[in-house]
Amino acid sequence: MDELALLERSGGPVTRGRLARDLTALGLADGDHVMFHTALSALGYVAGGPQTVIGALRDVVGERGTLMVTCGWNDAPPYDFTDWPRAWQDALRAEHPAYDPDVSEADHANGRLPEALRRMAGAVRSRHPDASFAALGAAAEELMADQPWDGPHGPGSPLARLVTRGGRVLLLGAPLDSLTILHHAEALADAPGKRFVTYEQPVVVGGERVWRRFHDIDSENGAFDYSAVVPEGQWPFEAIVRDMLAAGLGRSGPVGAARSHLFDAGDVVDFGVAWIEDELGDARR
Repeated sequence: MDELALLERSGGPVTRGRLARDLTALGLADGDHVMFHTALSALGYVAGGPQTVIGALRDVVGERGTLMVTCGWNDAPPYDFTDWPRAWQDALRAEHPAYDPDVSEADHANGRLPEALRRMAGAVRSRHPDASFAALGAAAEELMADQPWDGPHGPGSPLARLVTRGGRVLLLGAPLDSLTILHHAEALADAPGKRFVTYEQPVVVGGERVWRRFHDIDSENGAFDYSAVVPEGQWPFEAIVRDMLAAGLGRSGPVGAARSHLFDAGDVVDFGVAWIEDELGDARR
């Protein structure tokens, strides 16, 4: 979409001050620890791009608050490289750079905001190569510390700590299925057919590059088979969030040109665990 179309849709430039006012009206407040997901173009013409959005969020949560994003690793080796011909595997193992929280780019599929935030002075990124997060603000160190190597979406993860901290999650024009904290609900849910992946990636341990094996829920293809309970063409997380909104959880409103949603992280996880256990348990009966 060109700049003029964005300007017309948002009724003029979306500035830092305008974003801050909209976020405050939505319910974001001083001292909040908030994980956010953004579809930048949905906001309209944002004057200054990612820096403006991050600046507005920091203005609202203040010095006592924290911003958090999901990063991942854009250049991680694919899970299935162990199925490649042996010579290809050997070449990858010999020279693929190790994950470096300070350097490795955030997954481009997550948009521009995670990469912009993790590069900012004072930002802290978690240690897991495949399921890394980044945070900026008062609780950044606490949220990111000692992420589990195995089960990085489960207990002890940055997602779990956000819940413990009474944090919030924000969709800034982002699609409903992008609510990453529902992976924490998947990790906690006791439902049949939970799917896991085991994979290898290079990390630095004791100053040396090593290949490490990791184990986690299958967050890429789905921790569960939702096909029996989710309409065809709809993503599972979208179905969960739609039901959550219908149940009256969260607040919705405009931020810039985008309809946005703000939830308490604990409410999302509790609802998600109950939804998964109820719906998938019923589907197997």
